[in-house]
Amino acid sequence: MSPTRRLSRTTAAVLSALVTVVGVTAVALTASPSAAAADCSSGYVALTYDDGPNAGTTTSLINALRANGVRATFFNIGQKAQQNQALVRAQQQAGMWIGNHSWSHPHLTQLSSAQITSELTQTQQAIQQATGTAPRLFRPPYGETNATVRSVQAQLGLTEVLWSVDSQDWNGASTAQIVQAASSLQNGGVILMHDGYQTTINAIPQIVANLTSRNLCAGMISTSTGRAVAPDGGNPGPTATTTPPPSGGGGCTASYRETQRWGDRFNGEVTIRAGGTAITSWTGTVTLRGPQRVSTVWNGSPSWDGSGLVMTVRPSGNGSLPAGGSTTFGFTVMANGNWTAPTVACRTP
Repeated sequence: MSPTRRLSRTTAAVLSALVTVVGVTAVALTASPSAAAADCSSGYVALTYDDGPNAGTTTSLINALRANGVRATFFNIGQKAQQNQALVRAQQQAGMWIGNHSWSHPHLTQLSSAQITSELTQTQQAIQQATGTAPRLFRPPYGETNATVRSVQAQLGLTEVLWSVDSQDWNGASTAQIVQAASSLQNGGVILMHDGYQTTINAIPQIVANLTSRNLCAGMISTSTGRAVAPDGGNPGPTATTTPPPSGGGGCTASYRETQRWGDRFNGEVTIRAGGTAITSWTGTVTLRGPQRVSTVWNGSPSWDGSGLVMTVRPSGNGSLPAGGSTTFGFTVMANGNWTAPTVACRTP
């Protein structure tokens, strides 16, 4: 006989009353993220917020996203990032992804290549200074792009991200209108919103509820395609380790991403990016998890320690990189049953 059946009628009546009073709480606990995994069977979408960080709204925006159990991508303006480094770190610490939205939000297509480079490089440096990691995603202001803009992006190792849905929050859209726009998101889609409007913050619970009803989940943006994909398992961006730069602003960072997977192995790619000043060479370190082993390496010269789990990679040619410039090397890992992503690091000799 269950404990409930052994209760006296009086006790049962008290419990019944308590259930009536706390029933909402009980339901909320049952539906919490820790109690049941989200159903993402229809795919992933990306929630994006431009033009921050802002002292008046960024903290509220982060709190609203966290309260509703979702992560988003913040495309920060470099000047604001430099002025509000604590808010940029708060974005990172909350598990959000951070992208480059230019230094001063100009019409980039009206600028020279050198001016565009300055806009993007200064922003890379400001965000890296705040978080320890330079962005890999870039959204051009106003969505304006051309061959020159794309060339500069490529030189800095940035992936251009536009959008499939415009919330029109910048154009005075109400909370209901923002929610309605988000309801058209489909798998892989990206919605444009902004850090700066209370109507946008107020829309978050309804946006999340609608996505949940359609078995869609908020994800990250792929650095390969610029489209939404599944999150990376809890990290606030690509696996990255930053070498503290010397006083001159040099140093380098290393970031990792998996590019392909088969039944017994996967390919990984490491991006080495220079810091605030040019570097003449670099050394990357890749640490595997046993019993993994690397079978092939390209675009770099590898060596291993005695365990076979720590691989050191140096440039196979000229290792010089301009300030903010990047290069990549890749490798194939035989998983041997362990699919854990390797950790990566970079140092300058």
